[in-house]
This record gives sequence, structure tokens and C-alpha cells, in this order.
Amino acid sequence: MSNRLISLLSLLAATLLAQAQPQTVTGPDGRLRVDFDVKDGRPVYSVTYDGRQMLDESPLGFVADAGDFTANLSLVDAWQSRYTDDYTLDRSKRSAVHYEANQLSVRLANQRRHQFTILFRVSNNDVAFCYELPWWDGFKNGRKMSVRVMREATGFDLPHETTTFLSPQSDAMIGWKSTKPSYEEEYLLDEPMTTRSRYGKGYTFPCLFRVGDRGWVLVSETGVDSRYCASRLSDMKGDGLYTVEFPMPGENNGNGTVEPAMALPAHTPWRTITVGSTLKPIVETTAPWDNVSPRFPTKNTYKFGKSTWSWILWQDNSICWDDQVEYIRLAKSMGYPYVLIDDWWDSNIGYECMGELADYARSQGVELFLWYSSSGWWNDIEQSPINVMCDAILRKQAMRWMQSIGVKGIKVDFFGGDKQETMRLYEEILSDADDHGLMVIFHGCTLPRGWERMYPNYVGSEAVLASENLYFDQHFCDVEARNTALHPFLRNTVGCMEFGGCFLSRTLNRGNDPTKGGNHRRTTDAHELATTVLFQNPIQNFAIAPENLNEVGKGGAPELCLDFLRQVPTTWDETVFVDGYPGKYCVLARRHGNTWYIAGNNATGRELTLKLSLPMLAKGDKATLYADNPKTREPERRELKVTAKPVTVTMADQGGFVIVR
Repeated sequence: MSNRLISLLSLLAATLLAQAQPQTVTGPDGRLRVDFDVKDGRPVYSVTYDGRQMLDESPLGFVADAGDFTANLSLVDAWQSRYTDDYTLDRSKRSAVHYEANQLSVRLANQRRHQFTILFRVSNNDVAFCYELPWWDGFKNGRKMSVRVMREATGFDLPHETTTFLSPQSDAMIGWKSTKPSYEEEYLLDEPMTTRSRYGKGYTFPCLFRVGDRGWVLVSETGVDSRYCASRLSDMKGDGLYTVEFPMPGENNGNGTVEPAMALPAHTPWRTITVGSTLKPIVETTAPWDNVSPRFPTKNTYKFGKSTWSWILWQDNSICWDDQVEYIRLAKSMGYPYVLIDDWWDSNIGYECMGELADYARSQGVELFLWYSSSGWWNDIEQSPINVMCDAILRKQAMRWMQSIGVKGIKVDFFGGDKQETMRLYEEILSDADDHGLMVIFHGCTLPRGWERMYPNYVGSEAVLASENLYFDQHFCDVEARNTALHPFLRNTVGCMEFGGCFLSRTLNRGNDPTKGGNHRRTTDAHELATTVLFQNPIQNFAIAPENLNEVGKGGAPELCLDFLRQVPTTWDETVFVDGYPGKYCVLARRHGNTWYIAGNNATGRELTLKLSLPMLAKGDKATLYADNPKTREPERRELKVTAKPVTVTMADQGGFVIVR
């Protein structure tokens, strides 16, 4: 018998054996389980937790220019292994992560015998999977060395009793100056799956689902870079099924393809599913970073911290020499290392004077971040500098100039798309910026997908209805507490969130003057302090203003609030979910070094008293409590002595608290 025949018979035997045995992989503690099978030639998987169905049988596969990998498939082989990783992360929930997962690899072949592998990694509460694509032989031009993915069949089929916590994807090229989609739509909470998305274009990641009384499921993706597009979830199809959708053709003014293309061999981004009987695994997940790796090394050391920012309250007219000097002095008085100078600085201050301003700031112990538009040909933005970050030559010239005057970072705004071409621009900006020692913040942008670990100079993205909306519309002031109690479960649980919040002004205008118009803040000061802990970003551009240093009654803020904002850190070594429900209230504990910050907020519509299990506090411990006065709603600071467990706290409606120990 020839070696070729023996090989073919062995392959056939392995195929028949694999086809006869559906594959199962569990997490290390055995509670989370993924079942895989090929049914009628179609690959499917399902997820259970503690024996309870969390995802029903859901489709897998993709269609490429090389063929259909969704149907008429056979299982060639399957094997399991163990995956572990220990890594450090200085910009997220934990500074040191130990990741353990069991791996299931299933190799499939289509009718033309072209193979691919689906790789599952299952930890105690997270499932991550991707498609691995090899070279393919048997084409008229020889070996297939590249692939264009036309669509994915990847789906998530939720049980019928599921309710949803989702943000709709907007239409392309709508909104202010044609800048959408920018992940800035309002979430709908606890909606039935039959509710259609506002624009009929599905939902942006992350997507949170409550599976009745069984538990919670968070769906997202990670590891998206220049080699693929970013994705979203469709509207529900049929009975509980959501599928991965590629960008819309009209994004970025129609420029760039919808379908990603890759050089082979390659793998697609990781789709992640976080599962728990409670919300604790959802809030504490490290899935966005567990399965990615750094894209490039750096020779630079980046310093994170707090920043002042004139634009949020003083707006465009503040981008001038005199006002920026005021904000530099505010940063100095608060002990903040940075000031962010927003749009129009190139025309209102000028390049030569900006060098002088950078020198002045440095003499005060403060460094500069500068704003740029990303545009381009894909929006109608006039705010300058424009047409720089999208041009490789002009971008590098600008970065060399910034490096020469000592600028430490940039904020790049208004991307408006998820195509592979746009992902490539994000990565090019990050790479070029690192060459010039610059940190990068993105606004008007997509969700970060593992970028805190992938890019050493990445420090945060907006991708949320952020603080500027409180300034522009009273509605967002009215629902601020609701959103504060929402983002730790959704947007901020999968990536740094550059919100730019913590207002101490009661009236959102220049001067904090109620006689001059402007929206009115509904939340208490203690609530605003809590946001500095509930929201996580390594560079925090706080919405405080020079008038907040005045005496109370003349635009000033209570000194206890200013003292707190001087000490609160922006990076964390540990994050613990304590209690809460999305959109109603949230209590988190975060540790920086040896100091714990335990923060909560209340959006229930009434005073809320909680009995909290706080293992980081022991009986006899003394801590500092920042909380609402129950009669006046004004902030108080007092000593908290832990005399009993659990610890009882009371929050006013739209109020909050912080315990520091």
C-alpha cells in the first residue's frame, strides 16, 4: 500500500472519528462549557454555565473570495491544550494579570478540501474564539497567499427570555459635520430582544444581555488592528440570533472596502463572550487583553495622570493664550501634570507662540496635549488643525515639531468609520506618535479593542456619549446618574473611556454663573467625585474650571472636593465589583498601591441605602468617607470607622460616595 494511500486513509479515519464526536471544552474550574459540532455541514457552538444554557446553538464560519466556509464542511481534526499568560497592564483594571484557559482547536475543510481552524479559549468566565486561516493550494495561480473575507456567519443565539442593554449603530455620514458613526448613541436598558435598533443597523460593541434568572452575557471583540475591520452585532434575526456585521459601505464617505483583506497565514480578531451568574465577572473581565499581544516595542516611558481642559466649559473662545495660561495655572494649583489644548489652537495661538506656551507650562510643572482632527475626506470638519493626521507626510512633520517643543500627547478626533482602512489609520497614528514620544487619545471614534496592551502609547478613547453632551443638552444632565451607573458594566468594562467628566460647576457655563444661561447639573458633588473612580482612563481630562477655586458662592467648589481631586489616581492595580445594576446604581472598589477607593452612585430615583460586603475593609479600620449630606445634598468628608460588617452607606438620589482607605 502506497504512502499516499495510507495518508488518505488516515485522514479519512480521523475525519470520520471527529465527525462522530461533538467537541466539548470547559474552563479550568469546570463551570463554563463550550460545545462544538458540525450539523448538516454547518459549524455550530453553544455555551453553558453551571449547566444552564447561556447561548443556544449558534453559527460559525465565513465566506471569502477563496470559497464558502460556512456550509458543506467536514471536521478534519480536533485537539485540546492549555493556554496560560502572565502580563502587566498599566492602563486598565489590573496591573498584573494571570490568565488561564483551556483551548479547543477544530480543523474544518470545505468541499474543495481547503482547511481552516476555529480556536476556542475558555477561562473560568470568558470564551474567546477566532478563525485561523492557512495558505491554500489548488488555485489556478498556485498557492493562495491572500484572502478577502466577504462576510461572517459568526453568531450569538440568546435564549428567549433574554433582555438587552444595547447601543444602536448609527447610519453613516450623519450627525454633526457628517462625523457618525462614532459610538455615541444612547443605550436602551432591559429591552426585549424583539426591540429593533434605532437606525436598523444593529448594535455597537460591547453588548450586554441578561438571560432571565440564569445570569449575564457580555459580547464584544478584541485584537482588531490594521489587518481587519471592526465589527458590530446585527439586529436580532429570528429567535434570539445576532450575527457579526461588517461596516456599512457609506462609512468614511464611501472610501475603503467593507470586506477586510489579509495576507495568509492569518487569523481574524477574537470574539469574546463573558458569562456569569452575577455581574461580577462582567465588570472584572480582562478578556479584551488576555488574547492580544503588543504590536510594537517602545523605547519611551509614558507618564499618566490628570489634566485640565478649557474647552469643556469655556468652549472654542478659550483656545487663546490668556485662557490657556489660566488653565495651566489651574493644573499647577491642582498638582496635575497636563493641560489639553483643544481645537483652533493653530490659528488662535499659532505655532511659534505654542512653543512659547509649552515653555511657560513646563516652567509651571505642566506639559501639553494638543488636539487634531483626523480628517480627511470623510467629514465636513472645519475645526483646525485639519488634513494633517490623515496624511503620512504632514503627520510626521507635525509630530517632529511637537516633539521639538516638548508636547507629550495628542487628542485626535472625528474618525467616523470601522472599515479596515480606518483601523489602519488608527494604527499608523499610534505608531508614528510613538516614534516621537507622543501619547494618543482618540475622540469621535470607535471602541478600543485590546489597544491598551497592543500599543504602548495608547491612553484612551471616547466612543461614548461623553461630557460634552452635558454641556450641549440638558437631557444629558438629567440622565447623567443613569449613565454613570451604566458605563462600568458596558463601555468602560472593555476599554479605557475618555469621558472628560467630574464637573464641580453647578451651571455649565464660563464662570459657573446661573444668571448667564447654560445647563444645570442634577448630580451631587459626591456623585461627581465617585465618577473619578467609577470611570477609568489613565489620562483624566477633568471638567473643572478656574472659577472652581473661588470661594463657595462665587463659582467655587467645596475645598474637600478639590482636595479629593488632587489625590485621586488615574491608574489602578486591582478592580473589584461590589454591587449594582446597569443604569440603577454601581459600587466599585479600585486599588492603587496600598490605597483602596470604593465608590458608588445612585440613579434609582430615590435615596438608596446599601449594606456592602467590602473584604478590603476590616473591623477597626479607619477610612475617609466622602458622601452626601442627607438634608442639604452638599458633600461631607468624615472619618468612617468600620465597626461592623457589612458596611452601610446611604446615597441621595443622583448622589454618590467614595471611601478612601
